[in-house]
Amino acid sequence: MEIKINKVAQSRASEVDFNNLKFGTVFTDHMLEVDYANGEWQTPVIRPFERLTLHPGNAAIHYGQSIFEGMKATRNKEGNPILFRVDKHVDRMNESARRMCMPEISREIYEEGLRQLIYLDKAWIPPMDGSALYIRPFMFATDEFLGVRPSENYKFMILLSPVGPYYSAPVKLKAEEKYVRATYGGVGEAKTAGNYAASLYPAKLAQKEGYDQVMWLDGKEFKYVQEVGTMNLFFVINGKILTPETDGAILKGITRDTAIQLFRQNGYEVEVRKITIEEIMQAGQNGSLTEIFGAGTAAVVAKVKELRYKDQSIYLNAENYPIASWIYDQFIGIRNQSIPDVNGWVEEVTADSLVNA
Repeated sequence: MEIKINKVAQSRASEVDFNNLKFGTVFTDHMLEVDYANGEWQTPVIRPFERLTLHPGNAAIHYGQSIFEGMKATRNKEGNPILFRVDKHVDRMNESARRMCMPEISREIYEEGLRQLIYLDKAWIPPMDGSALYIRPFMFATDEFLGVRPSENYKFMILLSPVGPYYSAPVKLKAEEKYVRATYGGVGEAKTAGNYAASLYPAKLAQKEGYDQVMWLDGKEFKYVQEVGTMNLFFVINGKILTPETDGAILKGITRDTAIQLFRQNGYEVEVRKITIEEIMQAGQNGSLTEIFGAGTAAVVAKVKELRYKDQSIYLNAENYPIASWIYDQFIGIRNQSIPDVNGWVEEVTADSLVNA
């Protein structure tokens, strides 16, 4: 597979203060771009980062055919980029594409294009633990047509952005009782832009009350716990780790899946099932609930110090979360290769690993 590469004359990486990064605001020198036209993907191009020019009738703007992924790259002690579970991200993006009536991205384009881009911009990977190079693959419709039908043309791109920790402190959540993120039969499992747009207003209301994020409940009974907009949820009750099952309305988080596997491989008891908000609140009141934390690509592991539901609040000592702290250390250690990767999840990107090096 040919990938055309047009490099910048001079990198901007030396101008970046990696100790003071606001999430998602700084972008690297290059980006990958490939168009889907005439029923097939065209030749990928890696070129200097710049603005796009779009037709005002762009179908994605009007009808919402837009999907994305979120990944991270870190570096090992040799300075080489480390990627994590790339195959799972390709699979999930293509699941999103099928649900949104979009073409599946070629695995070869996604994986090899990512390797080439990451290696080219590896100087942008922050060296500090907890920081990373955030990877944003995305696809959107490009038909110039005002009509309700699937687009015939699309654009797939990958952007890179150096980031620090998404949450710098334990968070406060409010269980949502009115608004719905996703429901059964909808697009809750797809990483589509509209899911996040629908979450913004309820999240803004919660933030006005002093909370960091909304904890979504099911859209039918407002009885079962789903997720937070930025992460899947875990609860520790009587020493057992509980997490909601993915039922079609909850994103199948790759960080979530990784955490479940690591917990089970290391002797923790994990139960994946429907979890009611009443069960959580009762456990919080009687003291059997000892930890609440989220797991996601951007957040990695975020400890929760308060959960509000109706007129009741649970307060926890998030500084004393042994299980959440353990899984966070596992993620960081596996990604920087200080902990053995017994599952074969990490990939080191070197010049020798590139197809057309």
